[in-house]
Amino acid sequence: MNNTIPLISSGLKGPLGVLHLPRLWQKVSLENVGKLNSDYPGIGAGYDSMVIDGLGLDKDAFVSFMQTKPTYTQLEAWILETSGGALDTEKVNTLNEAITGYNHTDETRKEILSASGIEDNGTILDAINLNNIDDWQCFHAQEIV
Repeated sequence: MNNTIPLISSGLKGPLGVLHLPRLWQKVSLENVGKLNSDYPGIGAGYDSMVIDGLGLDKDAFVSFMQTKPTYTQLEAWILETSGGALDTEKVNTLNEAITGYNHTDETRKEILSASGIEDNGTILDAINLNNIDDWQCFHAQEIV
């Protein structure tokens, strides 16, 4: 069944301190076993690519490693190994700031909030929270209703 909506937030970090990495791991893991909801890409052009590029990972090598079905901590160990044993703190901070500072377009924000019955009063602007709201709404519509 190809229907799981990922509910790990992009605002979550694992032990390495990289935002969105746990969500990326979950999405690619689900995709690799044919269980990711078709509305979600395993590796999309947004935060997914930002993380891969921001950590200096080779996308093909990442995809290949993820096909081994690693646990989350095994993925982090692989990233450390690939990065020479340590991550550049400045790169991680820059990446995390880019993730937390990203806002959707006004149109996307309005669509997400409207679909969830939330008034667009300018208080929810960041993509992390908007994506969470969208995921929760999609989950509810698919799994509960």
